[in-house]
Amino acid sequence: MAEKGLNRNTYLSKNIGNFPDEFEMFGRKYVKVNDLRYGTNPHQPAAYFKPAETPCVIGDMRVLKDGKSGLSQTNLEDISYALNIVKFFDRPACAVMKHVNPSGAAVQFGDESLLDIYKKARDADARAAFGSVIAFNTAVDVATAEEIMSTFCECVVAPAYDEGVLQVFCDGEKYKLNKHIRILQCGDPASLPKFVGDGNEENNTIKVLADGSLVVAAPLLTAVRSIDDLKPAEAENSRCGKQVSSFAATREQLDDLLFAWYVNISVRSNGVVIVKNGQTLAVGTGEQDRVGAIEQAVAKFGQKYTGEADLQGAVMASDGFFPFADGVEVAAAAGIKAIIAPAGSLRDADVIKRANELGVALYHAPERIFSHH
Repeated sequence: MAEKGLNRNTYLSKNIGNFPDEFEMFGRKYVKVNDLRYGTNPHQPAAYFKPAETPCVIGDMRVLKDGKSGLSQTNLEDISYALNIVKFFDRPACAVMKHVNPSGAAVQFGDESLLDIYKKARDADARAAFGSVIAFNTAVDVATAEEIMSTFCECVVAPAYDEGVLQVFCDGEKYKLNKHIRILQCGDPASLPKFVGDGNEENNTIKVLADGSLVVAAPLLTAVRSIDDLKPAEAENSRCGKQVSSFAATREQLDDLLFAWYVNISVRSNGVVIVKNGQTLAVGTGEQDRVGAIEQAVAKFGQKYTGEADLQGAVMASDGFFPFADGVEVAAAAGIKAIIAPAGSLRDADVIKRANELGVALYHAPERIFSHH
């Protein structure tokens, strides 16, 4: 990204003055890629750094087309979280990101084209997708580019672009709504850290607290590598005895459960993701209670989903355990037939028993995936 440079001729860029060109942290050297348009808000100066002498999927992005001004911190965070979703798939996938939460995501189902996949990701919540960041794990083709340009979006990021695609993105006369769209070429998303135990210790997360104190934590990775890691829920307590999930998801539902789990890693907790046929039908984000996140997702589907699917036979991922059976009851009433969630509640056996009564296949994941971004 550095070789082209971003627009520095803004008030903030002229008055930054506080960010060095390089620094060291925890024994690692970082170099400035560029000053940013602003941080999270326009009155917050910001700059963008990458590990020195290290190939970076995001840090080495090329700006193929800039907007009227450069990237903001919010743009970069949306890019990062969107790529954090599509990195898991060896099939074409798309994530549409808005305010550091996916408004929609989709992975190839059957012989779908990239255009089909993009439209599924967008139409999961087309209203929220207005002004979004869109990420792909594969080359963008002309048909998909033309569809992207039909609605307003901030940025597109992908590892490659087919011949003729940049002409579409640069046609400001034909696509006046998107004449300032930013087009970025990243590295291979598949090379980003994914799984626990893959030797990604150096990618620690750093959270700055209100008084300048730091929390340094291991990165949020998953131990769920395939559908073979999806285990039927089982638990025991004095009220219910030993309970084991007695319903099995279909192969298609297991694929959807895995997809939902991977998407949920990049959803702000409490978060749930409802999926069918490789498409998010609704994403419940940032709720203070688990059942509220499910109620929010079901309500979003009714209010905002513009695709062709329904909730009957859909699956759901929950980033935390169910403290009570009410979350499963709300999901089952909406038509959801399979759920993945971590264990950990004193009432796990009660929840499994109720899921069995409702005909819902319940799977326990080996970890919680809260994301407090």
